[in-house]
Amino acid sequence: MSPRAPVWFAVFDTALGACGIAWRGDAAQGIAGSQLPAGDVAALRALMQQRFGDAHEAPPPEPVQRAIAAVQRLLAGETPDHRELLDIPLDDRRLPDFDRRVLWLTRTIPVGRTRTYGEIAAALGQPGGARAVGRAAGHNPFPPIVPCHRVMGAGGAPTGFSAPGGLETKRRLLLIEARSAGQLAGDQQALF
Repeated sequence: MSPRAPVWFAVFDTALGACGIAWRGDAAQGIAGSQLPAGDVAALRALMQQRFGDAHEAPPPEPVQRAIAAVQRLLAGETPDHRELLDIPLDDRRLPDFDRRVLWLTRTIPVGRTRTYGEIAAALGQPGGARAVGRAAGHNPFPPIVPCHRVMGAGGAPTGFSAPGGLETKRRLLLIEARSAGQLAGDQQALF
């Protein structure tokens, strides 16, 4: 596929608000990017167009519809198993190799679990590379398909989150997943 293939996007509703998803051409190469809620729908559309150049809104083809359904289930707390999101093909060809490796390891973190930036760096054979992992996670073009919200600072502390809403969004996502994984009996238990 030509690097100049047209980029399309769709906006869809979730339990947390409207999200966005983008693909190139017929989506045969996978999802080009996704976006967590960003204020109102008009702001989300503007953000999708900003992120993907001259992207145009269009009805999603069947592979994109499957990805949308998986994100909707995740954000509704109906995904107790991370493997559903692993089945979504991503078009990550434009990312540096290190970032692709970080994002792949991040995708393998089970729902309701977390890892630290340092743990991911060590798994990549780069102890001491926690900051580089943090930078790669901060540039994640596929949230929440690549669940960078499951990556924490040293000691498991919730740290920076580049999605709209910052740490509050990260906490909400982790709480939804903790419930989905059966880790919380009810609202009376705090996640942090």
